[in-house]
Amino acid sequence: KLVREPKHERRPWRIWFLDTSKQAIGMLFIHFANVYLSDLTEEDPCSLYLINFLLDATLGMLLIYIGIRAVSSIVEWQQWESLRFGEYG
Repeated sequence: KLVREPKHERRPWRIWFLDTSKQAIGMLFIHFANVYLSDLTEEDPCSLYLINFLLDATLGMLLIYIGIRAVSSIVEWQQWESLRFGEYG
């Protein structure tokens, strides 16, 4: 995806790596949680993965949005410049 971004808007490799590593860690967490839950419930891992994915894509995103807004408000209120979201220095 990095090479498909317009040259004048392309992120540096370090920032691209930080952005994509968060996604990879999240996917690994969901995968291992799915394997663990399928062993506990003896359900089909594919159906559990679909349920986990749907919950993550709906409720998870809502919780992340609320959390980011709350933390961003605190950072702005305290004027902590180094903790602003999306600012990598």
